[in-house]
Amino acid sequence: MPDNSLSKVQIFFPDPWHKKKHHKRRLITRSFVGLISSKLKSGGQLHIATDWVPYAEEIAELMGSLPAFEPCDTPQRVLTKYEKRGLRLGHHVTDLAYVLEKNSAPGD
Repeated sequence: MPDNSLSKVQIFFPDPWHKKKHHKRRLITRSFVGLISSKLKSGGQLHIATDWVPYAEEIAELMGSLPAFEPCDTPQRVLTKYEKRGLRLGHHVTDLAYVLEKNSAPGD
């Protein structure tokens, strides 16, 4: 996939890998977001949804440390089967959305 080719990346309900020893397997990491930033066009959007509050907090902290991304309004989306399951189990769903400002180097 060429750099600067995507206008939006949506990641809905990535596995939170609940156990601490498995956190290294989480999808949303600094290096993965750096890869996404290289593929997004300037002004492109990254939208992440999770029903695991500690993971949402970790993602928000990571994204807050990356000056290339600015928070933005969360777009509407359809309910996924994982979201429906999480809601049935009483989980709180968090949507996080960011826009890429290409003034910074990818992954910043």
